[in-house]
Amino acid sequence: MTAIQESDIVRLPRGVRLREDKRRGGWVLLAPERVFQLDGIAQAVVGQVDGERSVGTIIDRLCETYQAPRERIAQDVTTMFAGLVEKRVLEVA
Repeated sequence: MTAIQESDIVRLPRGVRLREDKRRGGWVLLAPERVFQLDGIAQAVVGQVDGERSVGTIIDRLCETYQAPRERIAQDVTTMFAGLVEKRVLEVA
């Protein structure tokens, strides 16, 4: 699995879009010939990805918003990002 560092900057690759799916009632990542349904937590995390913020900055913002332990959020975010990189719907800039 790809190792994600807090200094990494992640972005959605060309052809991948984060969109609200009103029919299904949620958010999805649209990729060529694939759709990834996001739960509320995944949408909150992926919604922070702008191609400019570092992973550490995203973690800090989520900690402020949800007032959760940084270690837990850092582990969850880096694991999620690593999985999305492996699926090619997120890339390290």
